Amino acid sequence: MAMTIDTTPSDKPFLSLGAGITRIDTGFFRKGMAACYLMERTNEQGIVEIAIVETGIAKTVPLLLQLIADKGYSVEQVKYVIPTHVHLDHAGGVGGLMSALPQATLVIHPQGARHMIDPSKLQAGAIAVYGEAVFNETYGVLVPVPEARVQVAPDGFTLPLGQSTLTFYDTPGHARHHFCVLDSLSNGVFTGDTCGIAYPELNVNGVPFLFPTTTPVQFDPQAMKDSIGRLLALNPDYFYLTHYGAIAVTPDLQVALYEQIDVLVQIAEAHPDASERHDALCEALMVNMLTRYREQGGRLSEAQARAFLDADVGLNAQGLAIWLERKNSTR
Repeated sequence: MAMTIDTTPSDKPFLSLGAGITRIDTGFFRKGMAACYLMERTNEQGIVEIAIVETGIAKTVPLLLQLIADKGYSVEQVKYVIPTHVHLDHAGGVGGLMSALPQATLVIHPQGARHMIDPSKLQAGAIAVYGEAVFNETYGVLVPVPEARVQVAPDGFTLPLGQSTLTFYDTPGHARHHFCVLDSLSNGVFTGDTCGIAYPELNVNGVPFLFPTTTPVQFDPQAMKDSIGRLLALNPDYFYLTHYGAIAVTPDLQVALYEQIDVLVQIAEAHPDASERHDALCEALMVNMLTRYREQGGRLSEAQARAFLDADVGLNAQGLAIWLERKNSTR
């Protein structure tokens, strides 16, 4: 099934990809940084059922409700809300959205359910990192979800949506509370943060500039490789990335991601001195990514490319440092 691929930046908050899937820009920090997805599927009675994959942050909720209304649907037609994991750029809007969708069920990884039912630890942890003022401005209020409205989705779990099927796969590596979702109609996988990041601004001649995400605190390189390999073994046609948009799955994708994960690990292991590690890691990771970008034919200036990559480089450095400390502590 032919789909629209996010190969170029867009100022539009909504993009129809085909197969009843709409990509929504969540507005997280900037345009083109984080996406969520709305799926429309018609059941045997001719009624459209809706699922929303990822919710973005609290500020994304009005945008999602606007899209539902613009399409002529009622909020009662939304059947599932499905964050791939509980990091707040993916699940920060869950509670507020569920409050507005009276018939929806929250579908969540078994290890993430408790954080949606009681998000106080998520909120406290984020405030400790960002400070209360920044947290409130960026993420807003985290609203708890009643336990009776929560469905955990273990590995291999399936749900019907209209006349299609959603299959859930446990995919650790980025986080232990992470799953990915195969959509039977489009033969595409909603990958969350498992299969990397590809910002449209960095694409070259329609080819995504894809790189792994090693953000804190549960990055595990071998588990990430295993999860990527497992998803690719399903022979999907598309990956729906949260960061950012739809990409076509190509034969070289597995090798490219595996090689990049190995390189990131090698860079981390080359910086054992914890006292000076972060800045050195950031610069080494940035140089590696800029070199790859130039080799792929990237045309943005170094300053422009750094601006798009800077936040992820910093987060990747933090996650690699935590992984390295954990690895060294178990020797």
